Amino acid sequence: MANPESTPIQPSEGEKNVYSVWALPPEDVTARIRTLMNSLRSEFGGPQFEPHITVVGAIRLTLDDALNKFRSACEGLKAYQATVDCVSTGTFFYQCVFLLIHPTTKVVETSSHCCGHFGYNNSTPYMPHLSLLYANISDEQKKQAKELAEKLDEAINGLSFPITRLALYKTDTGDETLKSWEKIAEQDLPSS
Repeated sequence: MANPESTPIQPSEGEKNVYSVWALPPEDVTARIRTLMNSLRSEFGGPQFEPHITVVGAIRLTLDDALNKFRSACEGLKAYQATVDCVSTGTFFYQCVFLLIHPTTKVVETSSHCCGHFGYNNSTPYMPHLSLLYANISDEQKKQAKELAEKLDEAINGLSFPITRLALYKTDTGDETLKSWEKIAEQDLPSS
């Protein structure tokens, strides 16, 4: 094995990072969700992140491979509707408090299509959601955060909006500050 100190690192060729594909809400919905996220974060802590619905979860790839798979996955996809079922809570940091998205055929098929292009196999069934808060807090605090979200935006349940953009993000899930997370590419989806 080569001495790692003598081998130059070429990030664009060999280095693998963790990438995810996100569905991005339109700007007006993003602004509305951000307001809700800021309120929850000021009350319960946690890092700041862009509102998104994960389409492909964290997968380790080289940058070139991730970009090629992302471009390929976006070909043939069309814009689609996403609808919030309810505010919900989860069991770990990245699914602390979130908006559960109704798993319509189009929502699920888009994820399945993209996961196929990325060679991503999820260990659990796809649960489309838009996270409001990433945090390690107690179940009681999660319940309070959920209630606060419902109080701050009483019309959030049933909110429906178009998904017209997908983005490829570098998302090192070991970095709970999210400071290393960055958008790599974005693709507009044509109307159906």
